[in-house]
Amino acid sequence: MLDVAGLSLTDAERTRLAHPLVGGVILFARNFESCAQLAALTAEIRAVRTPALLITVDQEGGRVQRFRHGFCALPAMRTLGAMWDRDPETARALARQTGLVLATELVAHGVDLSYTPVLDLDYGVSRAIGDRAFHRDPAVTVALAGALIDGLADGGMQCVGKHFPGHGFVEADSHVDMPRDSRDFDAIWAEDIAPFRALVPRLGGVMPAHVIYDKVAPEPAGFSPFWLGDVLRARLGFGGVVFSDDLTMEAATAAGDIVARAQAAVAAGCDMVLVCNRPDLAEALLARWQPAIPATLSARLAGLRAVAPDATDVAARKAYAAGCKTLAALADSTRQA
Repeated sequence: MLDVAGLSLTDAERTRLAHPLVGGVILFARNFESCAQLAALTAEIRAVRTPALLITVDQEGGRVQRFRHGFCALPAMRTLGAMWDRDPETARALARQTGLVLATELVAHGVDLSYTPVLDLDYGVSRAIGDRAFHRDPAVTVALAGALIDGLADGGMQCVGKHFPGHGFVEADSHVDMPRDSRDFDAIWAEDIAPFRALVPRLGGVMPAHVIYDKVAPEPAGFSPFWLGDVLRARLGFGGVVFSDDLTMEAATAAGDIVARAQAAVAAGCDMVLVCNRPDLAEALLARWQPAIPATLSARLAGLRAVAPDATDVAARKAYAAGCKTLAALADSTRQA
């Protein structure tokens, strides 16, 4: 899974994306100028290969919303959690509307998948997670994330739960540091894994955390056969796609150079590795890495492609319009608070 630099593809990027090891593209805010431009870019990406590459983005809501102008403002998930404390049913309905609006807008512009929902618990300490998490209570997280997943499905989109087995307890940010969680397995299983355990039958993908759980395994979870193989696959029964988090993040460097990182991630149980913001490392990986690709992977990736709702479905259009109106009112009230 690679990124691209700008608003349209360069010849070098077309060549890179056509490489047989590349399975998809992740987009960022720098790839967005307008709705028309985004639709043109995703069409360009789809034209590179047959079957088309999977097109993805981090469009969670709050501070992690890559596309803004022309898109509805999505609430931070903590906002939904705070609403739950006052009015659970309203919060649940709003979470579903958020998922519907998110998916409908992305699918309409040619994007298959957003890396959401965040299933980390809101312990109030994590710099990386913060208001991206729904709630401290695992049961509330399950309820709101489940409603968001319902909305994503209403809009024709699969989902990716992250960051397994839980990033919310550690303060350090894995983008720039190596977070360490000193709790034992039983504590993590009872608390942080609970949302994954409850929702795993509904997750099309999972993204592990670049966090070391010292009392459980020596490697970050994304490089850990224990976390990905023994716990996620065997104990939880997850059968979907495991995406590594970005292998250029500081916490990933513990595994070695870019080829060693990719090899370690795949050996641990990742199906697709993300290499972002470093085209030089992407080129090095494609030139030097020769992994065996499971025959079943293409089918599992195909299952993550978005299915655009019928354009003539009046009820779907009304639901989207109602969701946009509700989210706009929520954004106004949040600004005034």
